[in-house]
Amino acid sequence: MARTLQVVGVQAPPLPLGTPLDVFADEVRSIADAHPHPGARLVVYPELHLFGPEHAAPADRNDLLDACAVALDSPLIAELGAIARKAGVWLVPGSVCERGPAGELFNTALVFSPSGELTASYRKIFPWRPYEPYVPGGEFVVFDIPGTGRLGLSICYDAWFPEVTRHLAWLGAEAVVNVVKTTTPDRAQEVVLAQANSIVNQTFTVSVNCAGPIGEGRSLIVDPEGAVLAAASGADAAVLVETIDLDAVTRVRESGTAGSNRMWAQFQPTDAPLELPLYSGRIDPARWAPSAAVAGDATR
Repeated sequence: MARTLQVVGVQAPPLPLGTPLDVFADEVRSIADAHPHPGARLVVYPELHLFGPEHAAPADRNDLLDACAVALDSPLIAELGAIARKAGVWLVPGSVCERGPAGELFNTALVFSPSGELTASYRKIFPWRPYEPYVPGGEFVVFDIPGTGRLGLSICYDAWFPEVTRHLAWLGAEAVVNVVKTTTPDRAQEVVLAQANSIVNQTFTVSVNCAGPIGEGRSLIVDPEGAVLAAASGADAAVLVETIDLDAVTRVRESGTAGSNRMWAQFQPTDAPLELPLYSGRIDPARWAPSAAVAGDATR
């Protein structure tokens, strides 16, 4: 049985802080109704979709984001779970401003199951400094869609650091969901990075940016060999819909990218470990392949 997943990427402008959550619930329900699918469906919104501070003066925006942060056991999180349950979809509502247990401010991507459960949360490891006020997260996060496959989470600037996608792939992610709020001209480079991260890790990439007039758009879905399956050509609001076959990851890793390159099978058992002085660590051939990750461990 094919392991297919319908991905719906919603390129939309952020909702201003204070927007009633019913507005978002109506959006999700409308998207789900417009794109029925008999199997698993994943609906993805951009980074901080529910936390748009653009109505405030630029100097006040970081303070506003800090003031609106919520804990993961807050009513807002429960309400987002209810939205996913009513729509019957796997839902990534972008990311939220999370208040950590010691008062930290995190930029946190969330995943809700069709039953409304908060299945995974990922704190952005690489905030865009010096502009963003967030404390960096410290864990790579993957989650399982039962019967379909394993996906990883990253947020915007994380895509510029190859260590993030490499670790997600090593943890078994067959697709990486990168929620984005890029308002600057470097979105052109991020499109290249989405393809490059897919190529060098042999994973799907789902990169969903916010729309204009705030964001630069150009959302895209990329296959494990770097081919663009669906893309928004500009910054206008758009919905990308693509059914991806996660078995393609297995096929590409077995046959090689373009029938040639099998990076995850690079090492032989007799190869010596390669020291990595940048990290005070090493690549150990015995731990190189994604299968070296512990099955079912979504945060290792």
